[in-house]
Amino acid sequence: MNPHVERVNEETLKWLVGSGMVGDAETIDRYRRAKYGWLSARTYPYAEHHVLRLVTDWCVWLFAFDDAFCESDRRAAEIARALPQFYAVLEDLDTGSQVDDVFARTLLEIKGRIAAYGDGDQLDRWRGVTKDYLFAQVWEAANREDEVVPPLEDYLFMRRRTGAMLTVFALIDIATGHCLTPEEWRHPVIRAITENANDVVVWDNDLISYAKESDSGNSRNNLVNVLATHGGYSRQAAMEMIGGMRNRAIAEMIALRPALEALDSEAVRAYVRGLEFWISGSVDYSLTSSRYTLAWQPEERLFPER
Repeated sequence: MNPHVERVNEETLKWLVGSGMVGDAETIDRYRRAKYGWLSARTYPYAEHHVLRLVTDWCVWLFAFDDAFCESDRRAAEIARALPQFYAVLEDLDTGSQVDDVFARTLLEIKGRIAAYGDGDQLDRWRGVTKDYLFAQVWEAANREDEVVPPLEDYLFMRRRTGAMLTVFALIDIATGHCLTPEEWRHPVIRAITENANDVVVWDNDLISYAKESDSGNSRNNLVNVLATHGGYSRQAAMEMIGGMRNRAIAEMIALRPALEALDSEAVRAYVRGLEFWISGSVDYSLTSSRYTLAWQPEERLFPER
């Protein structure tokens, strides 16, 4: 646990309220009870205060954006039309007008801090994967709108983007203070272990958030329902299958260790350790966070007769 957790949790909540991304007292109280500072404190336990603030604010931006755009009835076309302002902010484009959207304005502020704490390559990585995340929300919204449960292959490919994990993984080497070189970031072994870690975290999230999403339109964008719909599995069997998929991904990460050690890089070792903290920390946080635990209900509600 990062020792700055209490301070950062309070600072980020104050920052969120001041940003205007959430406004009503009930929503603010919901974010207060969720204690998002504990997520970043568990997943970046090594970060100094200023970087922990950055990653906590970014995680909260993602949660607020998810609540406003992804866990809502917004249509795919509406999200698509909102993308230019986000892309313009990310790409430093001068649109000739003030940034009025609260999410775009806050995104600009976070980008400025990433630029201040990292170098140009680190900023470019984060910008690229953030654009992928934003565009992937259009795909998710189209599934909700058309009541489509995507096929497994499509879902696995897109979940690596809709989950936003690459956007937080891109901040790991800023937080560790050991910068990956462009060659290391693009190395096939680094890409492989990053993909496996991404899969583990988002599949864990699909299991943990299933209760929260089971009664919403976004339940179609959940691996449990993808397997149940297209594989003919019961919900319980689908969950057990996901557990097996997760175990295989972890085994692949372990199998990559000799190749990673062969790179003989302190930055690589720190980055891989950062991925491991994300896997364990996200589970530890989610099992205690009101964002998820308040949605857990008796079994008969979550698993009705099929």
